[in-house]
Order: sequence, then C-alpha cells, then structure tokens
Amino acid sequence: MARRRGRVVRFHSNQVTVVDLEDGNRITLKLRGRFKMQGIRPLVGDIIEYTPDGFGSGLVENILHRRNQLTKPSVANVDQVMVVATIKEPETPLGILDRILVLAEKAGIEIVVVFNKVDILETEEEKKKLQEIKNIYARIYPTICTSAKKGKGLKEFKEFLKNKVSVMAGLSGVGKSSLLNAVNPGLKLRTGEVSRTGRGRHTTTYSELLEFDFGGFVADTPGFSSLEIKDISKEELKSYFPEFAEYQKCLFSDCLHLSEPGCAVRYAAEQGLIAPSRYRSYRDILKEIMEGGKERW
Repeated sequence: MARRRGRVVRFHSNQVTVVDLEDGNRITLKLRGRFKMQGIRPLVGDIIEYTPDGFGSGLVENILHRRNQLTKPSVANVDQVMVVATIKEPETPLGILDRILVLAEKAGIEIVVVFNKVDILETEEEKKKLQEIKNIYARIYPTICTSAKKGKGLKEFKEFLKNKVSVMAGLSGVGKSSLLNAVNPGLKLRTGEVSRTGRGRHTTTYSELLEFDFGGFVADTPGFSSLEIKDISKEELKSYFPEFAEYQKCLFSDCLHLSEPGCAVRYAAEQGLIAPSRYRSYRDILKEIMEGGKERW
C-alpha cells in the first residue's frame, strides 16, 4: 500500500495514535523495530509517514523533519505558544512571565499573551494594573484579555487557536484548562482551583494533542514544567527580548546592556522607552547565565 501522512496526537508504549492529514481519520500504528534499536521515539506533533495494513492499523515508516521542538513539554511542530497570565488568584510575577517568553522565543515559536480572569478584577487599582501590564506586552506580542467565566475575549481566543498547533503556558491555576473548555466544551479538561497558598494545582501530567471541533490542536501538557534557562549564551539572550532591537545602537557592538558606557538599551530603559520590568528581567536572567558559567557579574 502507498504511504500516507499523519500527525502524532499520542504516543504510548510502542504505538502511536495519529490523525491522517488527508481524511482526518484517527488510526493507531505500531513502530517498526528499528526505531527502538536506534533510540528514536516520536513526539506528539510529529508528522510521520505510515503504511496502513487495511485492517484499521499500520506501521510507522518515517518521522519527517521537525520545524521546531519543545522539550518540557515534549511537543514538535508547534505553531504558537499561548502564554496565560493573571493579575490575581494567582498573581503572575512579571519575572516568571518573561522567563516563559524567553523560552518560547528561543524555540522560535509565535507567541500570544493572554490575560485571564479579568472578571475578578474589582478595584480601579487592579484594573489600572492590568492595563499597565497589558500595555507593556501589547507593544511586543498579540495580546488579549479573557474571562472563561464571563465569556470575555473567547471569540478572539478561539480565532487564534483555529487550525493551528498550540501549546498553553503559564503558572498553574491561571485558568488554561478553563479557557480551553470554554471554547471547546467537548474537551472536558480537568480544572484545578487555586489553593490557599495562591498556587494552582497541576491538572495535566502527560503530553497529548487534543483536537478542536473547529480545527486545530492543543497540547494537553503541564505547560513549561521547567523554567530553567538552559543553553542560552549571554550574547544571545538580548535577541529574545524583541523590543531591544530598536535601541541596540550601543557604543560597543558586543554590549551586554549592563554598565557599559554608551549603552542605548540601558538608556532606553531609564527613559521608559523599554519597560523597566522587562529590563530587570533581562538583567536577572543574564546574571543567572553568567553565574552559571562562573563569569564575573
């Protein structure tokens, strides 16, 4: 039989479940022995070639080249990362939000920032805080405000997800599963309330691609389960803060934007042209990278 192509939506033992790229049917396939011998295993999101056996199953013949790959969560060929943050219950520290964004930037994946639970913001101070934070990120990424409970922003959220492979990222408890259930109730994802400590409970523990009724897939995973900054050099970090590019006309071409004379980025942060919180996040991550490499800060 002629080979067909499918997208891996679940990997379990020596079998994979795929959605055929032509007819959209699901089929469970076995891996040829050589994959195990060579230490190769598919990831959810992989595009594979397979040979059907005519009896509702078949064999995986080849794993095609990956456009990109995340390691935690383990997902391939991702179109976008939907980074979900909240102003309260729980409050997402901007330093954590920026770390997630750096990891997504490093993977070379499109980013959408979602501010969820806006319905619980009651005071003018809380609403002002949301607007100020939203303004920081709206200059860099597509940004939306949502409420799974009240239905706010769900139409726009759904449009971003449509016909794409998405990964949800954000602290536990920010409402990632609730948002997905709101736009596609058939997913029936478990949701977790925020504990009294302000930390949410993890509601997903393994990787699987869930298919939307309206087209597209989302990785049902714990999100970026590790926020450890790995394999990023001190020289490349600045490229993962996109707003720096406009101001990188420093006196020295190898400027790290710390205390070097003639640093245009540091000056832009001092003038408020770059959000001070973003510049602080850059310095904090850079310090971590340099101390990890035992370099003088």
